[in-house]
Amino acid sequence: MTVDTKDLVATIAYMIGVKKHIVEQCFDAECHDTLQALYKDQNATTIRYLCKLRTSLMLKFKKTDDAMRYDLQNLDKLEWFDHDNIKQLEEWGINVIQPNYRSEKYMIDISKLLSENIDKCSGLFYEWLNWAYIRDLFCVPKYTKKNVLKNEFEKYMANIEKYPFQVYIHWNPTDSGSILFTDGKFIDILYRQHGDRFDDYSKYHDAHDETKNNIYDFVERSNRTVIAVDCENSDVYKLYAVLKNLDQDGLAKIEKIYLFDDNHTTKAWNWLYNFTNIPVEHIEVERVTNRKSLVDIKMTAGICKNYYEDGIDSFILVSSDSDYWGLISSLPNAGFLVMYEYAKCGSAIKNALSEHGIYYCSIDDFCSGNVEEFKRTVLLDILGKYLPDIPYINGKELVQHIYTEARLNASDSEKENFYNRYIKTLTLKCEADGTFRIVLRN
Repeated sequence: MTVDTKDLVATIAYMIGVKKHIVEQCFDAECHDTLQALYKDQNATTIRYLCKLRTSLMLKFKKTDDAMRYDLQNLDKLEWFDHDNIKQLEEWGINVIQPNYRSEKYMIDISKLLSENIDKCSGLFYEWLNWAYIRDLFCVPKYTKKNVLKNEFEKYMANIEKYPFQVYIHWNPTDSGSILFTDGKFIDILYRQHGDRFDDYSKYHDAHDETKNNIYDFVERSNRTVIAVDCENSDVYKLYAVLKNLDQDGLAKIEKIYLFDDNHTTKAWNWLYNFTNIPVEHIEVERVTNRKSLVDIKMTAGICKNYYEDGIDSFILVSSDSDYWGLISSLPNAGFLVMYEYAKCGSAIKNALSEHGIYYCSIDDFCSGNVEEFKRTVLLDILGKYLPDIPYINGKELVQHIYTEARLNASDSEKENFYNRYIKTLTLKCEADGTFRIVLRN
């Protein structure tokens, strides 16, 4: 059971200039941290203030023009513009107020300022989103050409009820209800506006509160809890999504994460400890023969040691392998919560867990859209190994290889974005001793 996230639409609502009390009423309960970060972000707030100016100018276009023409007033003197916003923009070096202007010229200026500043906000959005589609909401193409802004004004005024909270954005208005209702709805409409589709629902679906509360309750009822992970039968990115999307206070009693790993799995497991507050012990299990992994045996022995010698009474077991039922049933006085993946887990183990009152949930249900920093770290770590040989490697083939080595599924557009952002921007640096070195731009 999943629900759609709202961090993306909260960001959009703030930046397009929706009234602050409405933004907080609609999004603060679920996106408080996101909003607090936006309030402190000068680039996001710059765009917000410019969008508010544009919307106010459209709504009061003729009245503003008459006040400037006949009463010699300017935007910072007219009550329907936010004077504090204008003053703050001026302090940030965004020159809004101009002498002897008319409404039409201000529309061109504001469009220009938005176009010049919007790309500074690209880092606020996930890399898996098409930035060009987001950018298009704020910028009117060819705004200097005759009638372009006039047509946008007429479209807006004729369809104002179809614009989010009646705030202007650059789009083709449709009867879609609130496009800022959830991230999923917004992304679907945004991509369809550009004749495209977005099908990776895991990016904006998150586990239901009931699932999360069951995990918190399990940890709270336990005396001592650890997480035991079968790295061969678990996806490291999905596990991190679980840890990322759970409340850290609810996980505070978890003492350690044990990673039981085989050297044939992705090296991304080596990075997990950098992205969680829970101590991580990475146990790499050597093979006696290349054909047989011993991870399941080592993990079973490790959990038994935790229980009998270390006094751990509860385990969050991350694996889809039904063989672990033998372990669970052999420790009837220990507490178990099982996390699995849909594609790897059959009904037999689920039935057995249900019959014995053991709670289980899928790591697939947790939102994967906000784990970009972890993924990027893994990908760039792998890329770093190839930098000395970059001149002899095809860049696009390298991207495919990096994603394969990282065991990371991604769309073609995500891979293209990685190529454009990190491969095409590689630079040659000359060190103090005259040695040349290829380095990442970021």
